[in-house]
Amino acid sequence: MVSKAPRSQYPKPPLDGLRKRLKESREAPSQQRGAFVRESFKLPRLAAREKAREWFEQYPKAAYWTEIESWYERPGDIIEFTMRRLPNAD
Repeated sequence: MVSKAPRSQYPKPPLDGLRKRLKESREAPSQQRGAFVRESFKLPRLAAREKAREWFEQYPKAAYWTEIESWYERPGDIIEFTMRRLPNAD
């Protein structure tokens, strides 16, 4: 059975802990996922191609496992993509 009492009669749940954790996570430096260094870009198509070429030239695939991790076409011929590589070559 569902109560017909107005919501104002029920106490609000405490959200201070959640607010604190959200604030800390937003202020903390970006955490790496795994061993890879990742960087995301949102560029026009030609600039996106050039940026990807720069990464592959600076961090060769054979040494750094460089790759385009994900990419999406956005309206206006904009490409949003994430590049990943190892932090150093052994």
